[in-house]
Amino acid sequence: MPLAKNRIVIIGGVATGPKTAARCRRLDQEAEITMVERGDLLSYAGCGMPFYIEGVVEFETLLKTSVGVTRDADYFENGMGIRVMDRTEAVKINRNSKTITVKDLKTGETADLPYDKLVLATGAGPFVPRMEGVDLEGVHRLYNPHQAKAIRDALDMGAKKVAIVGGGLIGMEICGAFLERGCEVTILEMMPRLVPALMDEEMALLLESYLKKNGVQVVTGSPVSRIVDDGSGKVAGVETADGRRFEAELVIVAIGVRPNVGLAVEAGLEIGPTRAIAVNEHLQTSDPDIYAGGDCVECTHLVTGEKVYAPMGSTANKHGRIIANNINGMETDFPGVTTSAVFKILDYNCGCTGITERRAKELGYEVETSLCPQRDYSFFMPGAGMFVAKLVAEKASGKILGCQVMGTGDGVKRIDVVATALKYGGSVKDLADLDLAYAPPFSQAIDAIAHAANVVRNKMDGLAHGVSPIEIKGRLESDDDFLFVDCRGRAAFEAETITDRRTVNISMEELLERLDGEPRDREIILFCNTSITAYRAERILKARGYKDIKFLDGSLRAWPYPLKAPF
Repeated sequence: MPLAKNRIVIIGGVATGPKTAARCRRLDQEAEITMVERGDLLSYAGCGMPFYIEGVVEFETLLKTSVGVTRDADYFENGMGIRVMDRTEAVKINRNSKTITVKDLKTGETADLPYDKLVLATGAGPFVPRMEGVDLEGVHRLYNPHQAKAIRDALDMGAKKVAIVGGGLIGMEICGAFLERGCEVTILEMMPRLVPALMDEEMALLLESYLKKNGVQVVTGSPVSRIVDDGSGKVAGVETADGRRFEAELVIVAIGVRPNVGLAVEAGLEIGPTRAIAVNEHLQTSDPDIYAGGDCVECTHLVTGEKVYAPMGSTANKHGRIIANNINGMETDFPGVTTSAVFKILDYNCGCTGITERRAKELGYEVETSLCPQRDYSFFMPGAGMFVAKLVAEKASGKILGCQVMGTGDGVKRIDVVATALKYGGSVKDLADLDLAYAPPFSQAIDAIAHAANVVRNKMDGLAHGVSPIEIKGRLESDDDFLFVDCRGRAAFEAETITDRRTVNISMEELLERLDGEPRDREIILFCNTSITAYRAERILKARGYKDIKFLDGSLRAWPYPLKAPF
């Protein structure tokens, strides 16, 4: 008697679902595999939607494989022998009978599908606030290619004034697309700074400064209270809680997503503290015959050990492979995430991994940080770009906790390096000791991320003493008595500096002579372009008996506030 075929039912398309189905077929040529998807698009590159809006890729490209084959029902059914039920909604999981009830959205008919193993790949949906005007014509949420097409169509029809409600990752990704299209963009974020979950304040302020230089109106610290009707059912703008109004022909609501857990809740599956589906290391739910992955589940943070909700397309695809392995007897675990994220706005590259300094302190860590402006490759090579890297480490052990990068140079490459170090619990010494590939067109002899690690090590060893731009800004606004020394040459100082009554220009050549009359316990804070010269000056002054010498972390390249000529 032939063995019964393994019946695998997958609820949901896009990333985790199709990945699970395809991997299951490769591992078991006889399994009965069924995908249930309520939409009409089975599998697509959702992360490519901002670039479709921008106009650099076409709609059909989002639906294709890397070799140009459309990932539609025919691709899965005839190419892989996977049954596809699109435009079909899974309405109930019947755990006792091991069936799911589905509804054909074209006919309204219902049926029960039996399963041996069930996979929930239900994804997430946009969070829609209870706000006046969210249903007006011209208000969009970017959650599938149809929405992306509607936004691009509006731009093609002449819409130019755009308001983005939400300054998080989604808002930043789509902001770049609108700027490339020549739009007038306003970003509104209710928190005091942009990308609050991803970046520390000084890094977020660098991003804000860049956006403002490129014509973006940035509004932080006040939530949007309503979307304004022009009187005919179309959007006219947005209004904040403090009464300000901003005109817009197009409004994008990008204030995050929520996991689709309705089926899981109704079936009695465990929901985790993040309100996403709880899974074990094998991506099994509280029912061992039901797996879940992608944007509907929570993950373990590899730095903190906490459960986190971190929806990412890369994670969703990994989940699909791991689920398929486990269904087919290849025991595979998913250890967790470092919450790595990257985005690009015009020529500005931004990224992060691990946790921020602020989050580390909330968790009770005593931290040491570095703020390092660096070139992405050798300065003498044409086209070398600058970026600022912020590295966060535990002060006592040097264990790396997180990293953020911002700038026109290739900082994203360094995020991947730090993410790898985080995965294995690496320290700043480990990071500095990595044998990274070097050639002048690709990196510096001491790579930028190794330099950031070495700055942290210098601070831990008591050789370097930095002060953050945020702290300096606060002190400049107070009556604190300290000497603020710009140790660049005269021409650079006269072009622009941090203007203040305590700011003086003393170049390296005249440092000892000019400071000779200062008390040895006078607080002196030094800055230059990138802090390299300022650190050198600190070491010289310490050797001459000056006791309270510090430098501005990152100096002018990492100063997120306006600079002015001193006269």
